[in-house]
Amino acid sequence: MKKVVLAGGTGFIGQYFQHGFEQLGYYVFIISRQQGHISWQDHAGIVQALDGADLLINLAGKSVNCRYNASNKKEIMESRTRTTRILGEAVLHCRKPPALWINASTATIYRHAEDKPMTEQSGELGTGFSVEVAKAWEEAFFSYVLPHTRQAALRIAIVLGPGGGVLTPYIYLTRFGLGGKQGPGNQKFSFIHIEDLFRIVQYIQSREDLEGVFNASAPYPVTNRELMHEMRKTMRVPVGIPTPKWMLEMGAIVIRTETELILKSRWVVPERLLEEGFEFKYPTIQSTLKAVLNIK
Repeated sequence: MKKVVLAGGTGFIGQYFQHGFEQLGYYVFIISRQQGHISWQDHAGIVQALDGADLLINLAGKSVNCRYNASNKKEIMESRTRTTRILGEAVLHCRKPPALWINASTATIYRHAEDKPMTEQSGELGTGFSVEVAKAWEEAFFSYVLPHTRQAALRIAIVLGPGGGVLTPYIYLTRFGLGGKQGPGNQKFSFIHIEDLFRIVQYIQSREDLEGVFNASAPYPVTNRELMHEMRKTMRVPVGIPTPKWMLEMGAIVIRTETELILKSRWVVPERLLEEGFEFKYPTIQSTLKAVLNIK
């Protein structure tokens, strides 16, 4: 029996992955705080699920789409590092450990970059809360020495896909004529279609020589200004009123989120994947938006 374990697998990405692996004939186990799945407190159940698994994918972590107050900061950090350590300890207790463990990380680990792209080899790590979370997440993951389990961390860019995810608010803004640039508009927007993210997981699984850190991002990031232009063009909306930074700050307070999600320049390039021969199905923002919005 082919077996995949999805930790934190009830969100947007997890649901897509569950469906994808089930279509490929895998039996999917999910570890989650939600009822009906393996509980994070059920150590024996986690070990049993992991024993003999072909693949473990950890997507667990509180959403960063919130205000960065002390309580949320603590939960954002601990929900990533704690679950990673729970999985690491469980893998150590397996008679037949998973062949591959892929742990989510984030492209936000790199600094605000408008001058050059960030690659796995030459990228410069940033500073601030989000970066410290990403560093601690990867440190927790790679702290385990697992001779029978390959480990890969995916520094995932903003994931776009049909039926939800980050693109939904952009769609509403564009539809109501507010789809202009946000803030200066020069900040880079690195993204990946959810299908390509799933294909990257499959590719790493098929290549037993691959491990370590990978940027999971489409090869052609755009500026925020270019993103919103393509949104308007794809959705056939002629007008897009820009949103200045001060208005974004006010709106973020109202909807209880942070402007970093929009204003940080994420210029991330998947150098390792491209060098290893991975081919993206949706390499550009144009092809991604057309697929996500189902426009022929």
